[in-house]
Amino acid sequence: MRISTWLVAAALALTGFASASPAVAADGNPLEKTNGFYADPDSNPATWVRDHPDDSRASPIRTSIATKPGARWFGNWSGDIRAAVDKYTYAADVADKLPLLVAYNVPGRDCGGESTGGAGSPQAYRDWISAFADGIGGKPAIVIIEPDALAQLDCLPGDARQTRVDLLKYAATQFAQKAPNTWAYLDGGNATWIPAATMASRLQSVGVQSIHGFVLNVSNFYTTAESTTYGKAVDAALGYAAPFVVDTSRNGNGHGTPDDQLWCNPPKRKLGASSQLGGGPEMQLWIKVPGDSDGSCGYGSGNPGVPAGTFSPDLAGHLIRGD
Repeated sequence: MRISTWLVAAALALTGFASASPAVAADGNPLEKTNGFYADPDSNPATWVRDHPDDSRASPIRTSIATKPGARWFGNWSGDIRAAVDKYTYAADVADKLPLLVAYNVPGRDCGGESTGGAGSPQAYRDWISAFADGIGGKPAIVIIEPDALAQLDCLPGDARQTRVDLLKYAATQFAQKAPNTWAYLDGGNATWIPAATMASRLQSVGVQSIHGFVLNVSNFYTTAESTTYGKAVDAALGYAAPFVVDTSRNGNGHGTPDDQLWCNPPKRKLGASSQLGGGPEMQLWIKVPGDSDGSCGYGSGNPGVPAGTFSPDLAGHLIRGD
């Protein structure tokens, strides 16, 4: 059966969000309209397993990753974004499952790093994110808005910072207005990147109060406990208990020591808790797709390297084993 209202209320109460934020309301709650999280049948690991049935790595990847609920990322590779989002959320709706989507197309994405790219202009982004929200419409969904975009404000020159703030605020408004059964979360960086008070100020500037909350640790490795402590500090600076979720896809061993490469396919990381309610944050979610490379670096280096967003069965194996 679908997740009941009392179970959702109990989970939110345990995380301290039951009555604090006006954004948490029974009406439009996607958890109440679905029966668990959606496992993308066409994710990169699922596709790889289907294409390599005789590979010795296929069975553990199928069991540990490919069949687990997680997010699908949408960007400039997605084609007609309204059609792509509509198709994905419709398939989840038919299955009575809750889909997780990541919007990842802000201009100047990743500040020229391994995941560089994004829409070609501010207006192109407005058109894109508006169509994204249209694609969801009234279907239930969870959306992560632009990982790293707020935390990376400092890498942008002058007026480009305000432009990004304006675009993220526009994105939040689109989901608030067009997707009434969607919980949208603005990205809030990770536990040690930006001081909590600074992140709270940035979240306020892009309209976090108009949507459901914020997300931490996307594509990173900090423990859920560390992320929860940081999230509560951000909430204290905000002045209200905005719900937050944590990416647990690769945080099973924490973020490692300063001697490790901490962000790009580092060694000794491990799968974390699968997508679920509670556990410190409002939800623990697999947002980064385990096995998808961070870039041609760390365990993804070599000749040739593994580009960002490309699935590698070897990277997946390291995460399964934790080595």
